Amino acid sequence: MSSKILIYSTTWCPYCERARQLFIKKNLLFDEINIDTVPDERAIMMNRSNRSSVPQIFIGSTHVGGCDDLYALEASGKLNSLLLHNKIFSGVQK
Repeated sequence: MSSKILIYSTTWCPYCERARQLFIKKNLLFDEINIDTVPDERAIMMNRSNRSSVPQIFIGSTHVGGCDDLYALEASGKLNSLLLHNKIFSGVQK
């Protein structure tokens, strides 16, 4: 994986879509692991996040949490700080 943003997701989850849309709106590159098509990744996701729901979002080594957690970070202005800390910029990761 090349991106510093990782989303564990499913194709049918509306919260996964909302998380994807925020990253797309911010023109950020992200990697996505669909745990429906790669079921072994569910155990990895659960081990990393201590959660079983999707989406589970990681920015760098930071576990952001789910969609509501991501939007709370955005609303508080802390998402941009986390992105900068991880050297993640619109469309390009340095």
